[in-house]
Amino acid sequence: MGKNAARSPPSRTAGAVRSGARPSHAPARTERYDLARLCAAHPGLARWIRRNPLGQQTIDFSDPDAVRDLNQALLMDAYGITSWDIPRDALCPGVPGRRDYLTSVAQLLGADAAGVVPRGEHVTLLDIGVGANCIYPIIGRGEYGWRFIGTDIDPVAIRSAQGIVQGNSLLRGMVEIRRQCAAGAIFRDVLTERDQVTAVICNPPFHASLAQVRGAARRKWTNLGHVKRGSAVLPAANFGGREAELWCPGGEVGFLGRMIAESAALPLGSSWYTALVAQAAHLPAIERLLKRSRPLETRLLSIERGVKQSRIVAWSFLGPAARRARAAERSAR
Repeated sequence: MGKNAARSPPSRTAGAVRSGARPSHAPARTERYDLARLCAAHPGLARWIRRNPLGQQTIDFSDPDAVRDLNQALLMDAYGITSWDIPRDALCPGVPGRRDYLTSVAQLLGADAAGVVPRGEHVTLLDIGVGANCIYPIIGRGEYGWRFIGTDIDPVAIRSAQGIVQGNSLLRGMVEIRRQCAAGAIFRDVLTERDQVTAVICNPPFHASLAQVRGAARRKWTNLGHVKRGSAVLPAANFGGREAELWCPGGEVGFLGRMIAESAALPLGSSWYTALVAQAAHLPAIERLLKRSRPLETRLLSIERGVKQSRIVAWSFLGPAARRARAAERSAR
């Protein structure tokens, strides 16, 4: 697979967030949070502010309630999201990391348009596993003005995402939430070739069992010094997560295997199919699965945020000319 490093977008200028406009204060990879500004946007964040050993203001990122309030502040400040709430056990992802994914997808789409990132409602993304937080549609609408279709198998997540959509003018009429009722299915019953979306995005469940989820959480918290080694206490994950968000049969490789196979049955369903890959060790297996499905093109996009590295695998059953033609047709509608 070809490699293409995802880089930070240019700095932003002040101004109101409009459909398709870049927000003014979404932090880039190397920026620290402007906590004073964020507290002004969402006063509830102030209760979690503390000093780190260097004397700098921060929050306790191991506290799920603090992370939730930080997300509320970020979404309010950057995208004008006034109604955002999720169930206490739902995944509460980091906003900057999700923004990095969409930045990489935007660059991927721009490569098919002479380097110009497509913006506006003629671009539609399908978010597999939209979750209760609806985070990708919020960022994609605020950054690029794209339309979204979000799917999920969890009825609780569906209700929460629908509430967020209806509660915010940025999303209403531009984000459609669809329930996936077939266990183990990815695209079946929620995507057809008539939809012809521009790109599919997906953050697959990382783990293959609940035991793996608990083991990973225990190791993380032990290394952070929050849980003593050998303790029977099970720590809460700082980003939370319901069962379908954290694990599935076969884990990440199993999920992507099903996703790749179903995408081959819908080669015209999307110009690009993409997914995050948490474990670099899984890439050889994923590459074998892709070769079996014979896409015309594949990409491996790299994201770096601090010491953390993420990967996005992307594939297409259309050639560059066909993707450009489809983009031109959508833009002309």
